[in-house]
Amino acid sequence: QVQLVESGGGLVQAGGSLRLSCAASGRTFTNVDMGWYRQAPGKEREFVAMTRWSWRGYNSDYADSVEDRFTISRDNARNAVYLEMNSLKPEDTGIYYCNGRVAGPVTVDYWGQGTQVTVSS
Repeated sequence: QVQLVESGGGLVQAGGSLRLSCAASGRTFTNVDMGWYRQAPGKEREFVAMTRWSWRGYNSDYADSVEDRFTISRDNARNAVYLEMNSLKPEDTGIYYCNGRVAGPVTVDYWGQGTQVTVSS
């Protein structure tokens, strides 16, 4: 059974930093896109960052709102993906979800249970 487990959320003041971790189990995610989404209260889940796999290596994409502040990375040996968040703003508050996307005849999305990030002003 595939599982994604997030950790590292918490309460931080504006301008502070947090590092989120996502540990995957049940299958290898080496050749799979992995990333982060978030959902603020009363809003839809939105894309934050993704590390995308291709035969030529990995590329990272970011939402405009987090570009230059957040950094996504992955450790294939640990089957893990991380999100380093700096210069946090109150609008970064939300539940952060880890995502693993397996492409194929049918795309399969795996999700973690989420970790709460709260940024106080």
